Amino acid sequence: MAYLSERLARRKSVGVDVGGIVVGGNAPIVVQSMTNTDTADVDATVEQVAALATAGSEIVRITVDRDEAAQAVPHIRDRLARLGIDVPLVGDFHYIGHKLLAENPGCAEALAKYRINPGNVGFKDKRDAQFAAIIEKAMAYGKPVRIGVNWGSLDQQLLTHLMDENSKSDSPMSAQAVTQEAIVQSALLSADYAESLGLPRDRIVLSAKVSQVQDLIAVYTALAERSDHALHLGLTEAGMGSKGIVASTAALAVLLQQGIGDTIRISLTPEPGGDRRQEVKVAQEILQTMGIRSFVPVVAACPGCGRTTSTVFQELARDIQDHIAVSMPIWKEKYPGVEALTLAVMGCIVNGPGESKHADIGISLPGTGEQPTAPVFIDGKKAMTLRGPALADDFKAIVEDYIEKRFGEERKSDAAE
Repeated sequence: MAYLSERLARRKSVGVDVGGIVVGGNAPIVVQSMTNTDTADVDATVEQVAALATAGSEIVRITVDRDEAAQAVPHIRDRLARLGIDVPLVGDFHYIGHKLLAENPGCAEALAKYRINPGNVGFKDKRDAQFAAIIEKAMAYGKPVRIGVNWGSLDQQLLTHLMDENSKSDSPMSAQAVTQEAIVQSALLSADYAESLGLPRDRIVLSAKVSQVQDLIAVYTALAERSDHALHLGLTEAGMGSKGIVASTAALAVLLQQGIGDTIRISLTPEPGGDRRQEVKVAQEILQTMGIRSFVPVVAACPGCGRTTSTVFQELARDIQDHIAVSMPIWKEKYPGVEALTLAVMGCIVNGPGESKHADIGISLPGTGEQPTAPVFIDGKKAMTLRGPALADDFKAIVEDYIEKRFGEERKSDAAE
């Protein structure tokens, strides 16, 4: 995958190796996701992890909430390996993580990373001891840890302490600002404690999940200013459908543009029976739209207007998108670099030719009242004109031919060198 690091200045962070995938440092921003299966159901979990990994999730998190789930983890890892799916698995622990890791060494060994929440890792006198027990297991097995603060389960002792201090201040902050500070401090204090126990900084990832866009921006901006830890970005409880997509994009785009963030997860609520892979697709589209990484060829298509009363360009744009989605698993293996390809499918003469010239391959279909011809532009120059009912198939054949010539030849050239 092409990493367009020259476009955006990245905040310097410590790189963390998660099962062979580096998060932070100079590595590309990593896309990850999480299953919603019962981890104890090995078949269902393997199926969903495989689907997420195939869709492009470079790390997959699974819930480890009880002994049955912990006992299933090694079997899930082994089944995935037999399928040729080599994706790091992260165990999500709450409340009894210390106990599950101690009693299930196979789980502790099979996971690539542990995720713990300082707000519910233990309560009162047990909190530090149970946190330490998990860190000690991480050190024993050589695993990194994500310390993931969530404002839905924020450390209430810390929050109460900061609220009390704030009330005595001559210039008190708002309750919202104090809560944001409590989130930041919870992450940083927990990281400091983990390091004091012996866990190296290059095995610590921090996250601070909230569900409001402006809160997320404020919290991660503060974290980035006050530490060099690798940061996991995500708007928690983002919601369903367009609301979740828009909210996540609005928050993460601001942070990514500032160079903040080393790995991202889009926490979408799927429709009943919906496809969990959507969160992977959205994460990829955010990074690709911002010019940070490339995952699939981009298809530019006009929105349509009174000039484009024909649906031909809409159907062709859809067909090309579908063709790319179906072809990418093969293209990625056969044509390295193909994800950087740009295509344009335009619906009339106004912007069609110009937009088509900006793409690697572009086609300008006839709009209302225009001649029923479709000029095709390749590398900025008019190459041919298509006509007739086979236009869509002809254009797809042109795209395939271009990919073979450009990316196939590049692959041969690289091999020769």
